[in-house]
Amino acid sequence: MRRDGADPHAQQLAYSQVPQESHEAPPRMRKAEPEYAPTQQPEPFHDPVPRTHAPSPRGRRGTPPPPAAPPRAASAPRPRRKRHPFRWFLVFLLVLVVASVAAVINLDGKLTRIDALAGYADRVGDTPGTNWLLVGSDGRNGLSPEQEQELATGGDVGPERTDTIMLVHIPKSGPATLVSLPRDSYVGIPGHGKDKLNAAFAIGGPQLLVQTVETATGLRIDHYAQIGFAGFASVVDTLGGIDVCVPKPIDDPLAGINLEAGCQTLNGPESLGFVRSRATALADIDRMNNQRLFMAALLEKATSGATLANPFTLWPLAGDTARSLKVDEDDHIWDLGRLGWAMRGDTVATTVPVGGFDDVSGSGNVLLWDKTKASAFFDALANDRSIPEELLTR
Repeated sequence: MRRDGADPHAQQLAYSQVPQESHEAPPRMRKAEPEYAPTQQPEPFHDPVPRTHAPSPRGRRGTPPPPAAPPRAASAPRPRRKRHPFRWFLVFLLVLVVASVAAVINLDGKLTRIDALAGYADRVGDTPGTNWLLVGSDGRNGLSPEQEQELATGGDVGPERTDTIMLVHIPKSGPATLVSLPRDSYVGIPGHGKDKLNAAFAIGGPQLLVQTVETATGLRIDHYAQIGFAGFASVVDTLGGIDVCVPKPIDDPLAGINLEAGCQTLNGPESLGFVRSRATALADIDRMNNQRLFMAALLEKATSGATLANPFTLWPLAGDTARSLKVDEDDHIWDLGRLGWAMRGDTVATTVPVGGFDDVSGSGNVLLWDKTKASAFFDALANDRSIPEELLTR
């Protein structure tokens, strides 16, 4: 036996016949050989330089820009506030209403109130419609000597008297009626016999004047308003003057005016002289006509759109009017507003039917009413009817 394990009886073979030994070990005896990567061509290595800014796409032509970063998750949108224009309109409207109410209350507090409509025995019962008694007095309270000279008041002439007396009837429907009551009208004054109408005011003030007018006309007076010299002129000047067509020239030094005939703008003192003067051919008749002309022009301008839309004119006008007026205890600024609104349109302006003039001992020259016509005239108003055309004095 051989150490190498060869068969001792086997035939010896020549060297050339000896088969080539395989270098491969049997599967169990084969050692694991390491596997090598294929041969590679070495490439130079460059350490990248850190960049502080991304290269501009224009810097490297042909190189596409780096991909954009993925968008962040969108946050939830903030809810938009709802606009409420109607709510703001309501707030504005509320402020406007409150301011208007406050202004009206303020104006109402500026009125001077007197007890003009005092009750008395056998007073005329309530009549349909609304009746106002408007009085322009020659009161000089608060006037300086310079103002008395400018307004040609004539100085102190004793007790306060009336220069203008007007009755306004506002029906339930239809135009208002403005009636001039001549101050020299010869009427019965309760408790004092017969005398001129303005004597009732001089004797017993507004209360006796109201009672005298109610007794003479058969109409119950619902409201009373009185204005003096200074207030009258102030209201006119606040409006910037009044446009009046003067029918006849008037030269009256006592009233402080010298007016040519024709349409013109009268300031406060001129307007006061125009409605007071009797220096014309028909004296008191002409004065009543002038008063109606002026009242219509005053109301037209005071209630015009230009005046009502201009707060710089409207507010001073309202304030001057309120400070200048004396009204009954139960009257308010809104009552005056309704009066002005009722008279802004086609008002029927007339005077009581006149029967003539007469000289009466103790009273001087007086104006007589036409009793028959005056009775029918005031009966129509007492029943809230239109005055017949034949009874109107234009």
